[in-house]
Amino acid sequence: MPDSPGLTERIKQSGRKTAQSFWGIVPVLLAVLLIAALVVQLIPAVLKSGLFGNAVWLDTLLAAIIGSVSTAQPLVSYIFGGELLKAGIDLMTVTALMVTWVTVGIVPFPAEATALGARFALWRNIWAFVAALLVSALTVGVMHAL
Repeated sequence: MPDSPGLTERIKQSGRKTAQSFWGIVPVLLAVLLIAALVVQLIPAVLKSGLFGNAVWLDTLLAAIIGSVSTAQPLVSYIFGGELLKAGIDLMTVTALMVTWVTVGIVPFPAEATALGARFALWRNIWAFVAALLVSALTVGVMHAL
């Protein structure tokens, strides 16, 4: 059964709209990727500066902020977190950094806001930040209970 002319035209129109939306988002995505690459390069310098090692809660909050600004894949955060633990950084601090690094996105926020809406992106990031702090505290609590 051949396609009706109306269906074919609607498919073509949808394809054009999809292509226009994609090309509209490409510059934002490229900018986000470039900024993310710069931020990730700054993290080792920040850690070597002796930024951590004060109070656990202050370190945890600071790590959560640093993790929120940078972005990475979960696999990278696991490796990075392991190295931080070997360097003597507290488990709660490392957990907050890892969770915010993967779930909160200040750098990719413009792309997320463009694709999903600014209000949604803002609330998702706020709740992800709060949840990361709770997860880091619960992780240490569970580890001490065992």
